[in-house]
Amino acid sequence: MANHKSALKRIRSNNKKRLRNRFQHKTARNAIRKLRGVTSKKEGAKQFPVVVSLVDKLAKKNIIHANKAANIKAKLAKFVASL
Repeated sequence: MANHKSALKRIRSNNKKRLRNRFQHKTARNAIRKLRGVTSKKEGAKQFPVVVSLVDKLAKKNIIHANKAANIKAKLAKFVASL
């Protein structure tokens, strides 16, 4: 167990950040899954910008790597174009 006041505070703040990151990452993954399940071009084109925005935010906050975000966006763009 931590002995210093600052170490205890760091444990608390790390836990908060971990939970927030986990929630945002899971939300984005669910949005991606929902987009991949779409069958109509119109619905896909409507959801695509929202999902791309979520992925960009994750990359900006270093929750996911920038290259992973680029790969996800490219694959989703290809999928939406193929509808």
